[in-house]
Amino acid sequence: MLERYTTVRQYSNAEIVIKKSRFIGHARPVASESEAVAFIEELKKKYWDATHNCSAYVIGERDEFQKALDDGEPSGTAGKPILEVIKHRGLKNVAVVVTRYFGGIMLGAGGLVRAYTDGAVAGIDAAEQISMVLHREVIVDVGYTWYGKLENEFRGRGHRIGEVGFTDRVRVQCLPEYGKAEQFQAWVTDITQGQAVIELGESSYFIDGE
Repeated sequence: MLERYTTVRQYSNAEIVIKKSRFIGHARPVASESEAVAFIEELKKKYWDATHNCSAYVIGERDEFQKALDDGEPSGTAGKPILEVIKHRGLKNVAVVVTRYFGGIMLGAGGLVRAYTDGAVAGIDAAEQISMVLHREVIVDVGYTWYGKLENEFRGRGHRIGEVGFTDRVRVQCLPEYGKAEQFQAWVTDITQGQAVIELGESSYFIDGE
C-alpha cells in the first residue's frame, strides 16, 4: 500500500462557459474501476440531454487502471485532456466527467482540448484535492499508573488517538503514520519502561492534517 497519495475529498461539480458552450466538470473519488464506470454511466443518464459526457479515470497504486473516453468528440480532444489533468495533478483513485452542452460555435481541435482541460480543472478544484496518509493501528494496553503519563505525552506530541477502553487496564488505539509505527512502538515501550503490551492492527488511510 502507498504510504501517501493525492485524491479528491468528495463528489462536486463546477460549470464554465466557453463561446456559449456550457462545460460542467464533475469529479469524485473512486475505489475501483467498476465504481468509476458506474459514476460515468450515472452522469450520462442524469445529463442525457447533453451533447457529450466525456470522461477519464486513474485508479491503483501504480495507476494500473486508466481510461479516457471522448464520447463523440473528435479523437483525442476530450478524454485525453481530462486524463492529462488528472495525471498532471498527481491524482489517484479519481474519476472526472466533463459534460458539454453545445452553444452553436465550433471550437476547433485546439479549442476543445483547452475547454475540456479547463472543465476538468474546475471539477477537480470543486471536489477539493487532498492528501491521504496511511496509518497503522497500534493497540497499547497499560495499567492505570502509566495511562496519565501516556495521555499527556500523546496530547503533547499530537499523536492521532482513536478509541480508549477502560477495564482493569487501559487499552488505547493509537494511529501513527505507517512508516513511523516501529519508532512509535519503541517510544511507548521506553516511556512505560516496558510495561505496555503492544499489538499491531490494521492499516487505514486518513486525510492529512485532519
